[in-house]
Amino acid sequence: MSTPASAPILRIEEAHAQLPPRGGLLGLDLGTKTIGIASCDPDRRLAAAVETIARKQFTPDAARVLKLAGDRGAVGFVLGLPVNMDGSEGPRAQSTRAFARNFAKLTEFPIILWDERLSTAAVERDLIGADVSRAKRAAVVDQHAAAFILQGALDRLRFLASA
Repeated sequence: MSTPASAPILRIEEAHAQLPPRGGLLGLDLGTKTIGIASCDPDRRLAAAVETIARKQFTPDAARVLKLAGDRGAVGFVLGLPVNMDGSEGPRAQSTRAFARNFAKLTEFPIILWDERLSTAAVERDLIGADVSRAKRAAVVDQHAAAFILQGALDRLRFLASA
C-alpha cells in the first residue's frame, strides 16, 4: 500500500478554494484525554456529534479518526484550534498543530484549523440549559464541542461561497 500524499493544513479561506463542492467533513475537538468527533452532511449544512474517543496514542487515535472519515465519506477535517482569548497560541494550540502535522502525513484530505475559543463553555451552557446531568454532560461534551466547532466552520464556508 502506498503512503498518501501529505494533506494541506489550511485556514478556512484557503480551504474554501480547495475543497470539492460536495462531501462531508469531520470535526475534531482534541483534548488531552479525549477526542470529540462530529460530522456533517455532504452538502455541509448541519454538523452532528458522532462520538468521543478516549485518547491512547497518536497511531490508534488517528486510525479511528480515519476509519470514521472513510465510513462517512469525509473529504476533509476541521480541527478546533484552542487559541487564547488574546489571540495568542499556547501549549494546547501547539499540541493541536503537532497533531495536525502528524495527521497530515496519513491522509491527502485537507485539514482546516478553526478557532475554537469558548466552544466547550458554550456547549456546557447549552447542556446545562437542557438539564443534562453532570455525568451525561461529561460523556458527551467533547463530541458536542466538535459539532459546535464544525458548525462554525460550515457557516463560514457557506458565507465564503456566497461572497
